[in-house]
Parts: sequence; C-alpha cells; structure tokens
Amino acid sequence: MFIFVSKLAKKMNFIPIKSYSFSKTPRNKEKIKFLIIHYTGMQSMRASIKRLVSIKHKVSCHYLISRDGKIFQLVEDNKVAWHAGKSKWGQITNLNNHSIGIELVNNGHKFGYQKFSGKQINALVKLCIKLKRKYKIKNQCILGHSDIAPLRKSDPGEKFPWLQLKKKKIGIWYFLNKKSFIFKKISPENVRKTFFRNLYKIGYRYFDKEKFLKTDKLIIKSFQRRFRQSKVNGKIDLECLKISDYLAKNH
Repeated sequence: MFIFVSKLAKKMNFIPIKSYSFSKTPRNKEKIKFLIIHYTGMQSMRASIKRLVSIKHKVSCHYLISRDGKIFQLVEDNKVAWHAGKSKWGQITNLNNHSIGIELVNNGHKFGYQKFSGKQINALVKLCIKLKRKYKIKNQCILGHSDIAPLRKSDPGEKFPWLQLKKKKIGIWYFLNKKSFIFKKISPENVRKTFFRNLYKIGYRYFDKEKFLKTDKLIIKSFQRRFRQSKVNGKIDLECLKISDYLAKNH
C-alpha cells in the first residue's frame, strides 16, 4: 500500500496510503487553485480509509488528518482526487479538477458530530500553510465542502474553527462592530435579494439572485455554518445580512 513518498511528504512526515479512486492523467501545478476541507462523516477512521482507497466507491481525497494529528496522503497533488463531486464556486464548476481535498476524521452530523481536536487543527494549519505557499492559493479559495455543494453537503460544519484558521492567515472571515453596515428599513423581499446578491459576489451558487426557491434554506444554512456558527436556522436575519455585506465588499 505504501508506494509513493513526495518531497512535501518527507518534509511534513506524511503517512502514505494508496487510493485507487482518482483520475490518472496528471494536471499542471498552475491548475490547483483551491483547498477544499471536508469531514469524513463515518463512524471510524478505519471505515473512512477503507472507503477512500476503494475503487468501488469512487471517492477519495489528497490528505486525511486523524484526530491525533497524523496526516495521511492518499492521492498525489498532481492527480485529481474525487472529493468534491458536483460543485460550483464563482465561475468554476467541477472543483475536483482545480482543488486539493483535505478530509478530517469526524463522525459528522449523522453519527454524532464532534468538536475537531486541537492536534487535528494544528496539523491542518501546517498543511494549509505549505499548500498555500506551494500553489499560490488565495485565502478566498480555501473553502468547505458545503460552500461548493450546499444542496448536498454540510461539512465541515458549524464546529469547524474557521476564525482560528483566519488568525493563521488561512481562509477568510469578517469584522463587524456596532457601526458596521447600518441598514435602513428594508422589506423582506429586499432582504432576500440583498443577501443572495452578496452571496453571489462571494462565490456561492445554486440559487436565483432575484426569486425565492425551495432550496434557499439550504444555501442560508451553508453560509451560517461557515460564518455564523452560533445559530444555523436557515433564516436571513440582520446579523447574516451584515456579515454577507462585509464579505461581499471585501472579497
């Protein structure tokens, strides 16, 4: 199973495991523009690895981080791993072709969602810093699975410490104070339009900017899991509106 060791792997002490689910044609370094963070969403690390290396399930990632902070490399960076599925961000579709996928071992919402461990996040920070530098990845291109596939996915979820990563210059966050973005009275219809127009500027897709869709709630929850984690209710309130406005104006 242990058949490749890259230069980066040697520096970071990765544990190599060979997955059989990836596109065999190499890609150019310049094509890698995104880091996509996931949780495994399975009941054990062993079960997660079994699925991620299997040709049968057709799912994989480049890196897997255990709860004790060990980093496993399953697919080489220059190969396309199958982690994002049907996805969009900005003008990009099929994020697999343009990204590196990082899975964190966590039971997920289905099996008893856990807080991510300190060792796990410390390892992730080190990995992201290395990958950011190597591939010149912008902070706004470090995303969660639910950002790029909000109708299907909820990972890495509301317990993932995006603010902690931002303090290490990884990803994006926002700054609000009492004077931030004081909106005049705004009708419910215009609240929705303003919020979703902001989301479109940030990069979110799978909605109509002008009219209500039944799936709107899933998009709102995805945004909340990323940027307003204390209350994930699928409703646009003033706080969500202010956060979206800040991010859209500082994108």
